[in-house]
Amino acid sequence: MADAKVIPFDDDRSRARRRPPARGQEAAVRALPAQQVPEPPEEAPRAAQPPERPGWERRLAGGLAFLRRRVTGDYEVDEFGYDEELTDQVLMSLLRPLYEKYFRVEVKGVENIPKEGGALVVANHSGTLPLDGLMMQVAVHDHHPAGRHLRLLAADLVFMLPVVNELARKAGHTLACAEDAERLLRAGEVVGVMPEGFKGIGKPFSERYKLQRFGRGGFVSTALRAGVPIVPCSIVGAEEIYPMLGNARTLARVLGLPYFPLTPTFPWLGPLGALPLPTKWTIQFGEPIPTDGYPLEAAEDPMLMFNLTDQVREQIQHALYKLLVQRRSVFF
Repeated sequence: MADAKVIPFDDDRSRARRRPPARGQEAAVRALPAQQVPEPPEEAPRAAQPPERPGWERRLAGGLAFLRRRVTGDYEVDEFGYDEELTDQVLMSLLRPLYEKYFRVEVKGVENIPKEGGALVVANHSGTLPLDGLMMQVAVHDHHPAGRHLRLLAADLVFMLPVVNELARKAGHTLACAEDAERLLRAGEVVGVMPEGFKGIGKPFSERYKLQRFGRGGFVSTALRAGVPIVPCSIVGAEEIYPMLGNARTLARVLGLPYFPLTPTFPWLGPLGALPLPTKWTIQFGEPIPTDGYPLEAAEDPMLMFNLTDQVREQIQHALYKLLVQRRSVFF
């Protein structure tokens, strides 16, 4: 007995589909008027998708989940105390109205910060209170194409103040020392430094937009050791938020402060005098200066550090003058 030929299931179905209709069936179909030809059955309607929850419900659910993680301790901080979730969800949200509505910051050249890897952002410092650093942090956080975070190097005084100390660390700030900066840069972070320090934010209003001395070039040495580019940054608008007309040095020494500012409104108007003037800001990030082409021993060359420091300082100062010429008004 011959073996039966096994026809694959798909072939059998395809033959049935190709089989011509019987004569009677074909004639009946031709005999029907065009409007009576039966239409193919409609597909069954898809099940209705559940409506999306309103935006406020999603925000509420996200907020409750955030609080639950805070209460249970289910969140992470790095070795410097940086809490990325708290920064994104809370701290940036608190600073954003000041950035967008009050100072109306305009950002230029943020794409000059690399999309990945370490980079050292060097900026001018001014304004009596260090609000410029915070606004620069929001600018990188909100406008960089790769959504990068800026880790600021802060003075010792910041970490000696109650509450401010904890918030600064949570926001990613760390002590302005070469060791911490180099570790962050080697880890691929974007680090921000303002080499003028207290000399910049505490200078009188008559010297506005005139860069002070950039220290001894320690930031250049750090960038050379880590092999990361230096990105100059120029900030216009911060100089006028607290026009510093004088400095009560005796009171500053008593309070342990680097200076005690006297402005047109502070301390004469009390707490109201601490309100900054609503100036219009521009933050511009310049072309990066590469450092990876130098040999390892270049970080110990004082002449090279001096030249690179002067180059960065000149780029920032030139950009400041250019932005000031383009500015229509201090407030608009």
